[in-house]
Amino acid sequence: MRVLVGMSGGIDSTAVCKLLLEQGYEVIGFTFITCDAAESSAHEAAQLAHRLGIEHHIADIRKEFHASVVMPFVQAYLSGTTPNPCVNCNPQVKFRLLQEWADKLGCDKIATGHYVKKYFSNGKYYLVSGDDERKDQSYFLWRLTQSQLQRVIFPLGEWEKGDVRSYLKNNNLEKTADSDESMEICFIQGDYRDFIMKNLPDGNEPMREGSFVDSEGRVLGRHKGCSLYTIGQRKGLGVALGYPAYVIKINPEKNTVMLGREEQLKTMHMLIDAPMWVDTMPMENLSVRIRYRSKPLPCEPPRLLPDGRYLVRFMQQASAVTPGQSAVFYVENKVVGGAVISSQRGINQWITTNE
Repeated sequence: MRVLVGMSGGIDSTAVCKLLLEQGYEVIGFTFITCDAAESSAHEAAQLAHRLGIEHHIADIRKEFHASVVMPFVQAYLSGTTPNPCVNCNPQVKFRLLQEWADKLGCDKIATGHYVKKYFSNGKYYLVSGDDERKDQSYFLWRLTQSQLQRVIFPLGEWEKGDVRSYLKNNNLEKTADSDESMEICFIQGDYRDFIMKNLPDGNEPMREGSFVDSEGRVLGRHKGCSLYTIGQRKGLGVALGYPAYVIKINPEKNTVMLGREEQLKTMHMLIDAPMWVDTMPMENLSVRIRYRSKPLPCEPPRLLPDGRYLVRFMQQASAVTPGQSAVFYVENKVVGGAVISSQRGINQWITTNE
């Protein structure tokens, strides 16, 4: 069976190629050049493919990637939200193109180095958390389609990261085994704020300074542009209040950033937009992860509100609910659905109405 492996030139995708070769697959390597910084990685991937004795292809998708992933990322920050670029990129760009190239190259399956598993039940494919809790990537993949899940192989779902490094060393791939982890946002090197400033859309005004305010509207200081901050941020605020201050709310219309104490970030509720379920919405044992590497929090099933958003009630306090981030729903370790966290504006009236 021919399988197309998404190769980055790093630890995980190299291990996937080697594992699949050992299992008897005919492995074809495939690398995307998504940005200028990815050119060197593509070169590394080509060298590794040659060393492994496998066919390798490279596709330069910089133009499409910039339009489909980079600019929506920048626009999200400009609108006062904090995006998950990988969540949209995976189904809309990377996995879609892997499927298309698999068809062109006569490959039956596609494979990636994600630390995640999949499960088939009642005619549906589900993502399942990887065994390595520190590396589990199910959070980023919740938008994969059924056709993508049907075709993909995740060889590292049951592996620990340390074991993957040892496996490569034992197969004379020490240099790759000792290489650094890949960046969480592949197209950004350095501070994302600098990246936003350099990639403002044509015709967009330069970032305007505005006011830090407290929950009563009192001015606490000046900020450098509300798009340069995110909910829960503590460092880099440049204002001293005599206590640890956190970003509580961002209002791009008024160009204000609200600061407050840590306890003001805590909540028992959040608002989300249009949840998508693998099957029907589970009514029991539901939990939700509101950011990568956070533990899933037990919650009640979302309730539709008159304004079209959905209200989620946590069973224990959550902190720093951040518009633009993904809310990924689980039953035990199985992904059952997901949504995007919406603006929390007006949430108090719905809490009062629904409880």
